[in-house]
Amino acid sequence: MSKFLKRSAQGAGVPHEKRTAGLETVAMPLPSKIVLSMNQHIGAPAAPVVAKGDQVYVGTVVGKAGGFVSSDIHSGVSGTVAEISTMVGSNGSTQTTVVITPDGEQKVDPSIAPPEVTDFKSFTDAIRASGLVGLGGAGFPTHVKISSGLGKVDTLILNGAECEPYITADHRLMLEQGEKVIGGVRILMQAFGLKSAVIGVEANKEDAIEHLKALVGGKNDVTVESLRTRYPQGAEKVLIENCTGREVPFPGLPSDVGVIVMNVTSTAFVGKYLETGMPLTTKRLTVDGDIVKEPKNVEVIIGTTIQELLDFCGGVSEDTHKILMGGPMMGHAQY
Repeated sequence: MSKFLKRSAQGAGVPHEKRTAGLETVAMPLPSKIVLSMNQHIGAPAAPVVAKGDQVYVGTVVGKAGGFVSSDIHSGVSGTVAEISTMVGSNGSTQTTVVITPDGEQKVDPSIAPPEVTDFKSFTDAIRASGLVGLGGAGFPTHVKISSGLGKVDTLILNGAECEPYITADHRLMLEQGEKVIGGVRILMQAFGLKSAVIGVEANKEDAIEHLKALVGGKNDVTVESLRTRYPQGAEKVLIENCTGREVPFPGLPSDVGVIVMNVTSTAFVGKYLETGMPLTTKRLTVDGDIVKEPKNVEVIIGTTIQELLDFCGGVSEDTHKILMGGPMMGHAQY
């Protein structure tokens, strides 16, 4: 097959719009409420396990996974369940929601504790309990991906490409919590019994590349690969080919060529969760675009309304026509 026709030779040179790359992540204050959709992951919806009037805490399970390909959902605030309601998602579907009013105290659920991990099963059980789904945008339950890779993979690839225009949240994570990324990748390598891993980062993030290389130190178990800046460099099969030279057959999965791919933010979370036991309750976001008055990288509690997030970023211009979640290339227009 000619190089021109190979996946790695395809793609588009999208505009280099990364104006928030130099902005440190800021934590958004507590919102007036959080609205937790039970459909915020790929797979079966979670089922609410709380009722109106219930007291919840930071880390409390409010939605229980509806099957193996599903995920638990946790409260990111302490407060009171205001209602079990519905909302219309960006795809037009009606979704069950748990609405919680914060009490401002942010008390942690008494059950929160670091999980005991002694083998691969207890590791995957811990990841399942954490509520982790792919934080690169796919929302696929991570415990399913990990379970399906056991005994099939010899290489772990971390996706730090972040090839979408505007978005710089992963870039900031690599700079601000690079040690968590490296710690997380080594935990995953140990769980799978792997000797090598690659972190793929687009070349336009030179500071992140150098920072991660410095954190790896003199060890040769983790390689930080500088990748061509071209969309869709972060697409799973393109990333695999450019980092390993292996081509995933069509139809096929990364495990078919001995590879598992994880987002850098998901990987950093794994390390933090095993240390603290705090499940997935927040997400780092980039808020940017020609309508945004004060672009920011923001650490936001999951369930915060888009309106409050935009207000925190100075609001939007009056001629706003569309709001996308997930980036200008792969994002969804909000209902």
